[in-house]
Amino acid sequence: MSEQFQSLPPDHPPVKTGGVGVLLVNLGTPDAPDARSVKRYLAEFLSDPRVVEIPALVWQPILRGIVLTTRPKKSAHAYRQVWTEKGSPLAAITAEQAERLQARLGDGVQVGWAMRYGQPAIADELARLKQVGCDRILLAPLYPQYCAATTATVVDKAADSLRTMRWQPAMRTLPAYHDDPLYIDALAADLGAQLDALDFAPDLLLLSFHGMPARTLELGDPYHCQCQKTARLLEAAMNRPNMRFATTFQSRFGKAKWLEPATDAVLEEEARSGAKRIAIAAPGFSADCLETLEELAIRGREQFLAAGGERFAALACLNAGDAGMAMLDALVRRELSGWINCP
Repeated sequence: MSEQFQSLPPDHPPVKTGGVGVLLVNLGTPDAPDARSVKRYLAEFLSDPRVVEIPALVWQPILRGIVLTTRPKKSAHAYRQVWTEKGSPLAAITAEQAERLQARLGDGVQVGWAMRYGQPAIADELARLKQVGCDRILLAPLYPQYCAATTATVVDKAADSLRTMRWQPAMRTLPAYHDDPLYIDALAADLGAQLDALDFAPDLLLLSFHGMPARTLELGDPYHCQCQKTARLLEAAMNRPNMRFATTFQSRFGKAKWLEPATDAVLEEEARSGAKRIAIAAPGFSADCLETLEELAIRGREQFLAAGGERFAALACLNAGDAGMAMLDALVRRELSGWINCP
């Protein structure tokens, strides 16, 4: 090759290339636990046609005229109960996951994090990674079970960003890992340690997954089946014959029929049927958030005890703990194969 193609001319602008990036993405959060911030967040979240599959001409008047005038104040109260000094638990934990993954992967990979709804935005973080020279990026939605309303909308948003770029990075997407032994083993180890640390022995471990309208299953979304498979594999891996397991779905919204059984209904039914000691875990959530810290740990406890239960424990998500980070590190390294040396 001639010399003119081996070096850049002296007046060529500096261009950073050849880098590899990883972008961790979770659902999202308002900027603050107040009604205005929550309204802005819900407007973005509930306007996503993958989240609410109702024609916009029908849904938007309902959203703007009813939902966004009543729900933000109530949701802001819930957020205030779990808000931390670092802000939103979901954002703080996702940031810590990115920081700890960066330490594990080293300087050869740039790790960022984003929220699908709210800040930091996917488009901004992709642009930042591209600016620092990452022309190969792994998009990592932190959803173990695939759902069009979660995983797919992350990919949609990333594609919207790529559409605006003259020079696009090469992209890969972390697949759903609902039945991956790395995930099942991490859950079994982490939840097992938490159960062993309790001062009581639960009769029942409730595995609560985020709910979706029942019609999503009828339309072919694999989410329900993948949740059920996760639960079956986790029960087998934990090997606790003296404890019952049950799978439920939480966070119902609106009047449509949702996946069942519902977590809140099962908590009350179990207590009224004589169950006294229950633990609850949310294996579909990669990080603790409003749905785990307020809906399960606070309201779930109140529901169970009010119905006659005596002992209740809400177990933490994998978060940025050792088991969860070892799993995430291994999953990411596997997907980066060929882009980096992956021992």
